[in-house]
Amino acid sequence: MKFFCKFAPTKQEYIQNIDMNVLELSEQEIGRRQSLEELRSMGIDPYPAAEYPTDAFSTDIIASFSDDAPQREVCIAGRLMSRRVMGKASFAEIQDSKGRVQVYISRDEICPGEDKDLYNKVFKKLMDIGDFIGVKGFVFRTQTGEISVHAKELTMLSKSLKPLPIVKYKDGVAYDKFEDPELRYRQRYVDLVVNDGVKDTFLKRATILRTMRKVFDEAGFTEVETPILQQIAGGASARPFITHHNALNVDLYLRIATELYLKRLIVGGFEGVYEIGRNFRNEGMDRSHNPEFTCMELYVSYKDYNWMMSFTEKLLEEICIAVNGTTEVKIGDNVVSFKAPYRRLPILEAIKEKSGYDLEGKTEEEIREIAKSIGIEDTELMGKGKLIDEIFGETAEGTFIQPTFITDYPVEMSPLTKMHRSKPGLTERFELMVNGKELANAYSELNDPIDQEERFMEQMRLADKGDDEAMVIDHDFLRALQYGMPPTSGIGIGIDRLAILMTGQPTIQEVLLFPTMKPEKKAPKSSVAEWAAVGVPEQWVPVLNKCGYYLVQDIKEVKAQKLQQDVCGVNKKYKLGYDNPKVEEFQQWIDNANK
Repeated sequence: MKFFCKFAPTKQEYIQNIDMNVLELSEQEIGRRQSLEELRSMGIDPYPAAEYPTDAFSTDIIASFSDDAPQREVCIAGRLMSRRVMGKASFAEIQDSKGRVQVYISRDEICPGEDKDLYNKVFKKLMDIGDFIGVKGFVFRTQTGEISVHAKELTMLSKSLKPLPIVKYKDGVAYDKFEDPELRYRQRYVDLVVNDGVKDTFLKRATILRTMRKVFDEAGFTEVETPILQQIAGGASARPFITHHNALNVDLYLRIATELYLKRLIVGGFEGVYEIGRNFRNEGMDRSHNPEFTCMELYVSYKDYNWMMSFTEKLLEEICIAVNGTTEVKIGDNVVSFKAPYRRLPILEAIKEKSGYDLEGKTEEEIREIAKSIGIEDTELMGKGKLIDEIFGETAEGTFIQPTFITDYPVEMSPLTKMHRSKPGLTERFELMVNGKELANAYSELNDPIDQEERFMEQMRLADKGDDEAMVIDHDFLRALQYGMPPTSGIGIGIDRLAILMTGQPTIQEVLLFPTMKPEKKAPKSSVAEWAAVGVPEQWVPVLNKCGYYLVQDIKEVKAQKLQQDVCGVNKKYKLGYDNPKVEEFQQWIDNANK
């Protein structure tokens, strides 16, 4: 390897010349940026553009190795995760997308000529844990029996400027774990690198989606895409996000469901359509809710909710086997079996079974009184359907651990559902409960346009009473129904909740790569102008911040000698080269801050 003969900057020169505020960097970060400049001064591009033609993964190398097989040449790449330097030879550990493999690096092997800088300087001093490197060599077994790659060539592929929070083990105890949930979700890119098993969760999620698509495609259903920006947020009872389209000068809504557009396609002649995509609901956040979530909706002509129950339980059984190799999965303290068939239980019977309250034939006022008696609030704003839903949620929902179809919901709860063919006042609807949560919602779809319009009008009356989740009339959808929609069954399955169940994770945040988070909290800081008002020159403001004095008021009660010690200490440590103020100047800053 040839190097350009350019003088590498000293640490002090580097600190003085960098554009960003060095005081915002840790000692390690400063050191890594200095290494970056030294690599460049040696003629090594720390971020090369050329393709690096890998031909093997760590897991493949280890799994396929045989002592009796011919020597295998490989080209691998990944993060440098550990390094043990032993004079002229070293061992390193490379982590690629599949796993980890050990690499043996000999100085004279990668530097066959007189120039040994690639080993002595680049590998030993300028490469850091977390750097991406490429290795060409052959596979062998070490004297200790570990399958490794004997390096012949070593290439820098990407310099890591921030140190990874590498977990260290001593006497079987782990230290420096990266396990704070907020940090893990906010910095998922770090979480995936350093925490075992995180990537596996998302690979399982991908298997869920892949298996679902396979089942649907084999059944002859067509995957489609429908609008995310909608003029009417319909198809569910939820509060939408609102945005504005400037060119059309209209407000639009992020969709809360795909239902009404998919039904339009059934009207148009598709026999089976499905969509897997994001929905958005401007509602609360907790361990099972995120404002944006993935949902699958499927609509099939000439079917009813009984057919959909049978299809769903077979679908989930196949998904569970594909993800876990069995029909059972452990979720917390519960073992849930997805083996078909599942129990089918009408909702009013479920409430009676779990609470003793018989709501059959009760008026809205009678149901409201029961709701009040069990502590449900704001009942005056609720219609009959909402009241029943709340009572079910309060008394029964959380008790269904094994997959259970809750069926035959009252019409007031189901504005898009066909009336039950034999039970007056009820509809042909089911919700699938698993581990105490709703996983799926399905109907024999309402295709009577006159009945549908009346149901929408009832929803508008609920909205007038104060229900901000009531549906809005979609006149175009009503027009579509008037052209005729065949008997249809539809279902929606929450993919995030399904992933929680199939992977045994405790929260929705664990199955979302990037869950919605609160903005990062930043310490309030006085401006340069505010510091200048009390006599502090601009150059000293970052130094004061580094010492923990973010606001002018923070120095009011500080002794001048203490302030001088803190500030001048940072100036010395980071070799900033500033002339230290005298103690009298610090006192003047403090006096001015107290005026």
